[in-house]
Amino acid sequence: MLVVLVLMSIMLLGGMALAKLTEAGTLASGNTAYREASLQASEVGLNTVYERIRDDLTNEEADSAGWYWATTQDTDTKGVPQVDFDAAPTVGVGNYTVAYVAERLCEGALPVTNALRQCLVKQIPQIESADASRERPDPPTSKQFRVTIRVTGPKDTRTWVQSLITKG
Repeated sequence: MLVVLVLMSIMLLGGMALAKLTEAGTLASGNTAYREASLQASEVGLNTVYERIRDDLTNEEADSAGWYWATTQDTDTKGVPQVDFDAAPTVGVGNYTVAYVAERLCEGALPVTNALRQCLVKQIPQIESADASRERPDPPTSKQFRVTIRVTGPKDTRTWVQSLITKG
């Protein structure tokens, strides 16, 4: 009888350990799913801010309504600009809220007098092709903008994404 009780105790402890391992695996796969969904939601924010920079931004020399800064903002130790993301425009994507801000990568006082010296620009040599179906390269001094996106998801999880956008 004593042997049976010891063996049942060992089997019970083994079963509990196996259940705990299975639970940890389920939690890890759930966290991975949340991360992937938040990264997909950040693409909506990136597309939205790209359209706003391309279509709505008429004066690059002036800050605009909590989402655009004409010069580079100070960042924290992780490279996130120190701006108020709670005041930034948001886009809803399912259970996720996507907030975005954009900065023109320029240093110094406004207005920018020499974009090649004060701003990060993408310089591409112009190559003309006889093939009309090929895409034309960007202008020689396309402006660079840093976009920072904060995705807030279920359980108040946060994902940060940064990207550079080029505007010709």
